[in-house]
Amino acid sequence: MIVPAWRFGLYMHSEASLFPEFTLADCILRCIRPDDIERVYAGLSHPQVIAHYGVSYDSLCATREQMQWYESLLRDRRGIWWAVASRDGDLLMGACGFNDWSHQHHSVDVGYWLLPDYWRRGLLSQALPAILRYAFRHMSVHRVHADIEPENIASCRLIEAQGFTLEGTLRDVECKDGRYLSLHQYSLLATDAAAHVLLD
Repeated sequence: MIVPAWRFGLYMHSEASLFPEFTLADCILRCIRPDDIERVYAGLSHPQVIAHYGVSYDSLCATREQMQWYESLLRDRRGIWWAVASRDGDLLMGACGFNDWSHQHHSVDVGYWLLPDYWRRGLLSQALPAILRYAFRHMSVHRVHADIEPENIASCRLIEAQGFTLEGTLRDVECKDGRYLSLHQYSLLATDAAAHVLLD
């Protein structure tokens, strides 16, 4: 039985058994640990990763902010993120999860990233169904939302393959590195056919 970590208050690393983990065909989804910081920095400073990602860091020290953010999501019941780790060496290859959890509106935002060495291996195609199922079953979520830059075709295809619906595009809604960015708005509802497939 999977037990939501937030039922136990502040998550401590000694309580790893309380964190919902998943063993998939080519990876495991586990808690993000302090010793993952170098791999998180490698990802969130990599030009290919941050090209379409909203967060980046220029030093290992600065990456501590991201590690604290992962922990605060659980502590404050605002979401949950998993490490996408290798099954053989438990090496962090990326991360995925939920943030901006609205308990009032039963909604969350989904996000994810992988180091380029692990692209095109189907890892997120395995990970996303697992965490989406968790959101619908254990977080009382009705709506999962995703914002994706239109130029990030691979991410659009990934989320569409999970059954997300493209609702529209917010034009020039963000400014990054001196240029305006538009964002595709996607959603998956608990009442959608794709969600029913996940839960069957």
